[in-house]
Amino acid sequence: MSAVLVLEDGRTFVGEAYGAVGETVGEIVFSTGMTGYQETLTDPSYHRQIVVMTAPHIGNTGWTEDDDESSRIWVAGFVVRDPAIRPSSWRSRGSLEDQLAAQDVVGISGIDTRALTRHLRDRGAMRAGIFSGDAAGMPLPALLEKVASAPAMTGARLAEEVTTPEPYVAPAVGERRFTVAVVDLGLKAMTTERMTARGIEVHVLPATAGIDDVLAVRPDGVFFSNGPGDPQTADHQVELLRDVLRRGIPYFGICFGNQILGRALGFGTYKLKFGHRGINQPVVDRGTGKVEVTSHNHGFAVEAPPEAWEPPGARTEFGAVTVSHICLNDDVVEGLEVRRPRPDGTDGLVAFSVQYHPEAASGPHDAGYLFDRFVDVLESSRASHTGSTAEGEIS
Repeated sequence: MSAVLVLEDGRTFVGEAYGAVGETVGEIVFSTGMTGYQETLTDPSYHRQIVVMTAPHIGNTGWTEDDDESSRIWVAGFVVRDPAIRPSSWRSRGSLEDQLAAQDVVGISGIDTRALTRHLRDRGAMRAGIFSGDAAGMPLPALLEKVASAPAMTGARLAEEVTTPEPYVAPAVGERRFTVAVVDLGLKAMTTERMTARGIEVHVLPATAGIDDVLAVRPDGVFFSNGPGDPQTADHQVELLRDVLRRGIPYFGICFGNQILGRALGFGTYKLKFGHRGINQPVVDRGTGKVEVTSHNHGFAVEAPPEAWEPPGARTEFGAVTVSHICLNDDVVEGLEVRRPRPDGTDGLVAFSVQYHPEAASGPHDAGYLFDRFVDVLESSRASHTGSTAEGEIS
């Protein structure tokens, strides 16, 4: 069955229907990962986006619920070049195409994804639509009108659409060492697993949670997850994080959580031309000089002031802030650190964040140490304070 991909600028690609038959619109982006398509599809950060896989062969390992990062597929549409004829993995419980159809995800196959990716790298991320079946036969002006009517990602407030509807608790594996309040802005299952494996009892809260909800957990630390949308719309979460930082509670954030930390510190954010998506993005830890191959999914980034690029960093209400990580491809800010004097007189790390995915279920695992760093911050905070961190104010 024929299908057509229509870009906002008028370029079209004709192929075959893949997954559900029908029509869909969204922001079109490309992911450079050779593996991990299931983790990509079930990542809430891809909500309202049409994902192009740059690797030519997709679907080889089929589908297994064990690899889901959430309860459903979140992408608005899926674009591949050469889908697998049949899955070939002992773990597979079905084919990728069957799962796309079952969850009503419209896709297209058999197009030149290399040419499409080069076009997006030149023109930037834009709106697009996939039309198959009867919809594919509509005149191009009518299809372009449908694409143009799709909401833009700039200004989109989406975290509340993907968050958990109710709080829940994930118990620590083994002895409980710490309690952490996790604000779910699009949380991935592997993130929770990485923390519980380190003895952290995880209390997952909705994106609408307030400071009273956080303090009710009596947390040793607070974590903000990844998620979709424009960080400029996250005013509620920014104010919540400022309340957390004022109380001296240790903080760790990834992706959307990095952008929210930037905003809470008074920095700006901006939309990248085509974003970073895939599992082969080189990032340098400026503190150690180590280069990590990392997993990314972000279309926005933090705009840090010049003084944050070198010690002692930018002075803020919450401490001295430095850019801790940068992307070696384009020097985009990939991490922030906040340091301030502790009650015991030491100058320690009290908040940090990265713009990528250290949980990386499908790999790479170079950045997994960041969860250990969070544990170290929690331990240092506990040692330097008397009483509950949730009750103290920054001195």
